[in-house]
Amino acid sequence: MTVITLGELLDAGVHFGHQSSRWNPKMFPYIYTEQNGIHVIDLVQTARLLTHAYNYLQAAAKEKKTFLFIGTKRQASAIIAEEAQKCGAYYVNNRWLGGILTNWSTVQSRVQYLKDLDKKEESGEIERLPKKEAALLRREHEKLKHNLGGLREMTQVPDVVIVVDPKRESTAIAECRKLQIPIISILDTNCDPNLVDIPIPANDDAVRSIKLIISTLADGILFGTRSQA
Repeated sequence: MTVITLGELLDAGVHFGHQSSRWNPKMFPYIYTEQNGIHVIDLVQTARLLTHAYNYLQAAAKEKKTFLFIGTKRQASAIIAEEAQKCGAYYVNNRWLGGILTNWSTVQSRVQYLKDLDKKEESGEIERLPKKEAALLRREHEKLKHNLGGLREMTQVPDVVIVVDPKRESTAIAECRKLQIPIISILDTNCDPNLVDIPIPANDDAVRSIKLIISTLADGILFGTRSQA
């Protein structure tokens, strides 16, 4: 039994792939047909793999594993933040800074600095500074929140990573592979499924498609967390 129906996937436009001229031949097993120069994704495969990912995340959450959601494209940004927060996961939704995972000890010091600035802002300490100095600190604070805000509570590299569009997030994918972190990813017909552990073939440009799949994965984590012994 799948965690989602083909009707739900159809309604969200999950089946719309890219132009056939832009395809990656490694996606052939996940393509149902071609219509008017556009590849149509096989939703039976999507439902099967989404269910597999859901079950995997549920089991991992039950074992108290940690999760990182990555999606920096405009269509995914708000969804990534909302769904990661819903299930208590970490997230990067604006810009992937090279080395977030492979150079975590250095990045962690920047995250700590962000948390220090959070406290200074809340306590009014920044407000009491000279205007120019306060303005500089606030600019730096905003930049850190923009890039690292979703990593505030992360104390070590995550156990599992969930990605929207591995082609766009190629640096993050490379870091995960180097550290052997399992990758679950929404990937369109122009991506290489061999770079991830659980590929979920789907339209990675449409907001409704991204929302449906990412929220389902977040639900799996949430359900597993609530089932912890």
